[in-house]
Amino acid sequence: MSNQILIGKGELPCFLDGRYANRHGLVAGATGTGKTVTLQVLAEGFSDLGVPVFLADIKGDLAGISQKGADNPKFAERAAKLGVADYRTQAYPTVFWDVFGEQGHPVRATISEMGPLLLSRLMGLNDTQEGVLALLFKYADDNGLLLLDLKDLRALVSFAADNTAAFGKDYGNVSKPTLGILQRELLVLEQQGADKFFGEPALKLDDFMQTTLEGRGHINVLAADKLFLQPKLYSTFLLWLLSELFENLPERGDADLPRMVYFFDEAHLLFNDAPKALLEKIEQVVRLIRSKGVGVYFVTQNPLDIPDAVLGQLGNRVQHALRAFTPRDQKAVKAAAETFRAKPGLDVATVIMELGVGEALISTLGEGGVPSPVERAKVCPPRSRLGAITLEERAAAMQRSPFKGRYEALNDRESAYEMLQVRGQQAAATAQAEAQAKAKAKASKAPARAPDSVWETAAKSAVRAASSEVGRSIGRQLLRGLLGSLQKSMR
Repeated sequence: MSNQILIGKGELPCFLDGRYANRHGLVAGATGTGKTVTLQVLAEGFSDLGVPVFLADIKGDLAGISQKGADNPKFAERAAKLGVADYRTQAYPTVFWDVFGEQGHPVRATISEMGPLLLSRLMGLNDTQEGVLALLFKYADDNGLLLLDLKDLRALVSFAADNTAAFGKDYGNVSKPTLGILQRELLVLEQQGADKFFGEPALKLDDFMQTTLEGRGHINVLAADKLFLQPKLYSTFLLWLLSELFENLPERGDADLPRMVYFFDEAHLLFNDAPKALLEKIEQVVRLIRSKGVGVYFVTQNPLDIPDAVLGQLGNRVQHALRAFTPRDQKAVKAAAETFRAKPGLDVATVIMELGVGEALISTLGEGGVPSPVERAKVCPPRSRLGAITLEERAAAMQRSPFKGRYEALNDRESAYEMLQVRGQQAAATAQAEAQAKAKAKASKAPARAPDSVWETAAKSAVRAASSEVGRSIGRQLLRGLLGSLQKSMR
C-alpha cells in the first residue's frame, strides 16, 4: 500500500507523502471555498494509512465523517476524473469528545497539567498577576498540594490572602488586591463552564492515538460548537493538548508515517492577543514536535493569521480562494502567492482570486523534503458523509466507542482544597487552645479577693434596688416620650 494521500489533481496529481506529513501544513481560504471538505479528505486519508487524527468540529459538520456518505453520482464522476482508485462511500472509525461532556466523552486536564502560563492566558492576566500565579504553583509544589480542579486553586488563593506575611517571607510579596483579581477571574472561568474541563480522570494521550483491529486510525472529533463560543478556552485547550503531546511523547525521528496528525481549525484564535512568551512557546512546540512524529495542520481563512515564524514551518499547503476587497486582503493574496514554489505559466496571485468552490492551489513536500511546484487542482470528494449527524447516530457511535464509561464519572480525590481545609481547622483549634491557655494563666495570677461583709452586702443590695427603680422610671419616661412623638406625628 502506498503511503500517500491523493488530495486532488490538476495537470498532475497532488499527493501528500506520508514521510513528510509531520512537516506540518496549512489549509487556507475564504469562508465557503471548501476548506472543510479538504480537511475531511485529509483526515480520511490519514485514517486509511493507519494514522490517528484529532480535529475540532466547530460547526458540527465534521461529525458526518463517522457515517457512510450518500451515493452521489457527481462525487463518483469527479473521483473517476481525478483518478481516485476504488472510490466508494464508507464511514470512518470516529470517537467523539466534548469538554462539557454533552456530545462526547468528557475531556479533562488538571490545573497542574495546564500550568501557570496557559492559565494566565486563559484568565487574561498581566505580567504581575501571572508572576503571583506562578508563585502559588511553586508553593503548592513545595508543600505537596495537588492542584486538580478550580476549587483547589480557589482554596490556594484564599489561603494566600489569609497568610500574605508568611508567603512573603519565603516566596516574595503578594498583595491582597492581586489575589482578589485572581479570585474574580477564577469565578469568571467557572461561569463560562471551564470547571467542567479541570479535574480527573484526566485525558490519557494514548487514547487519542489508537487504531482499529483493521489498522485504520481513529478520528478523534472534538465537539466544539459550544466551546468555540469561548475563544480563549477553545484555543487554550487545543494549545494545551499540543503541548502535552510535545512534552510526553518520546523522540521518534524520521518515519514512513506520522504517529498522529493534529488539525487546528480557526487557527487565528491561537495567536490573537497572545503575549510574547506564549508565542515563543507555540513556535518552539511547532518546530520541535515533528521529531515526536506529530504533524500539525493549521486551518484558517487568511495566511496572514499565522506568524511568519510558524508559517515558514508549514511545508504542505492547500490554498483555497481568497477575495481581495480591502488592502489587507490584497496583501494576503500577495503573501500567499509568494509562499508557493512557482510553476511556469501559472500566475498564482491571479488564480487565487479565481478559484471556484472545491478548487485549490496545492503544493506538498516531495523527495528530499523539497516543495513541489504549485498546482491548480480540483480536490477529491470525501467518502464519508458531508454535514451533521443526528442525535441517534451520535449516541450509537458513543455506544461503540472503545472508551465508553472511562471518563464519564468524575473522580474527586483529596487535593489542595481538602488539605487546606484541614490546615485551617487545625490552625483555628491551635489558636483557640492558645487563647484559653492565656486566659487561664491570667486568671491564675490575679490576687485573691476577700468576701464581702454582711454590711457591704446589704449596702450593695440597696444600691442595686435604687438603681433598678431609677432605671425603670427613666425607661418609662423614654417610652412615653417616643410614643408621644409618634402619636403627635399621626394626628
